[in-house]
Amino acid sequence: MVSRALLFRPRQGDPAGGLPAGGFRAALGTLFPVAPSVPPRLPRERLVRACIEILAVLAAAVAMLFRVAHIPAWDLVYAEDNGVFLVGALAHPWHLLTPYGGYLELVPRILGQIVSLLPLWDAPRIYAASGALVAAVCALFTYHASEGYIRSPWLRAMLGAALILLPLAPIEIADSGVTSPWYLLPTAFWAVMWRPTTRWGMLAAALMAFAAASSEIVVIIYIPLLVVRIIALPRWREHAVTIGFLLGLVTQAPAILSTYAQHAQRLNGYSPPLASVKFYFHAFVLRSVGWHLSWWLQRPLGLNGATAVVGAFLLAVLAWVLISGDKQVRVFAVLATVTGFAEVIAVASVPGPYGGGSVARQVAIPAFQPGSRYDAIPVMLLDAMVIIAVDAFVRRSAVRLTPLPPSRPSWRGPRPWAVVAVAALTCALAFGWVTDYRYYSPSRVSQGYWTHTVHQWLTACARSTTGEISLPTWDAPKATVPCSRIHA
Repeated sequence: MVSRALLFRPRQGDPAGGLPAGGFRAALGTLFPVAPSVPPRLPRERLVRACIEILAVLAAAVAMLFRVAHIPAWDLVYAEDNGVFLVGALAHPWHLLTPYGGYLELVPRILGQIVSLLPLWDAPRIYAASGALVAAVCALFTYHASEGYIRSPWLRAMLGAALILLPLAPIEIADSGVTSPWYLLPTAFWAVMWRPTTRWGMLAAALMAFAAASSEIVVIIYIPLLVVRIIALPRWREHAVTIGFLLGLVTQAPAILSTYAQHAQRLNGYSPPLASVKFYFHAFVLRSVGWHLSWWLQRPLGLNGATAVVGAFLLAVLAWVLISGDKQVRVFAVLATVTGFAEVIAVASVPGPYGGGSVARQVAIPAFQPGSRYDAIPVMLLDAMVIIAVDAFVRRSAVRLTPLPPSRPSWRGPRPWAVVAVAALTCALAFGWVTDYRYYSPSRVSQGYWTHTVHQWLTACARSTTGEISLPTWDAPKATVPCSRIHA
């Protein structure tokens, strides 16, 4: 049996489990930095830390629950959570591998199955709490997994908060089961980048990768990054995340193949490339500064004018990151920019499910942004790029370049420009977080109060002479549900 100490012992000439200096593999390895080692904590310290993290997750989940305006998230069931996953679980219990929209969505299927086993009245509360907790757990995971890049715990907490406070989240993805994979996707990026040194960390990375890969096919944009990881980090202990990712894709494969057998595949046409590029600029670049701010700019400047202004601002930020950052920061900036662009172009090029039109052809209005969920990955990568650059800038500024006598400390605190960088980052992010924390999106609450739906179902069951009722679904004309499976 291999001992734990031996399994996690760094190799000779390989400090902290890193890579040997020099060579092509070492160059690729800079993408996957190891977090600095910390001395073992006492049991009491570990307990206190665990309690703080649990409280942070609960606080983040509560903050998520209040982001949906007009009708509370705990009083409504959103979109496919009812029309596909709950009705599907009632009609065909435990058919968890059934595809929808051309691929498998395992996490929403599991949530729908859980909700179907509980009283119908509690469905919106369970869905809202589950969606909020998924986002909160993803934020905590991001906090830990980004430590190799971001040394400051405060800046890592800021990155986690960015996921909870995504500006466009109230439009589609906040507090629901069907859109919970869009919190898993940006978190899966950090699972790929992370190099955990404990079994628990490896397990968490594998589970996160599996949950994302088995619930949203867009995760394939990370395949090139996983290939780079395999080349750069050939040891088996580095690939718990790779195993989780592959298991998720293996779970996806039968669902995707079945859609081809039924001629219901998504890849049956593509949007013109120019339309997809326009969608990237209008739906991501413009909206990346915040939902309300983007419309405040668009009203006087027009769509293209506002996009040009925001684009120029983002180019200036990218230029600062590339000029002021070290090699690792610059490589991450290029990776984040390319990955975000590839994701948006990919999803904008593919038509919607069951003959739905391409999102690239739809027009945003002040109450709704088509495909707003697609901004989760590029916005989080943009935020991470800037936070990583600021963290590196502050660390460099805190190191005295000239030696001092032993009697004087070598650390002199951050320079004024480092303080300015942190302040500018905080203000820029906080502005969007405050203005976009909670707002009304008609599409998010269009289903109305769940109690109306419950009354309709119970009334239909009371009048049924067969003990069954027909319920509308999104992926079929009707679904027949035995009334015995509807728990009042």
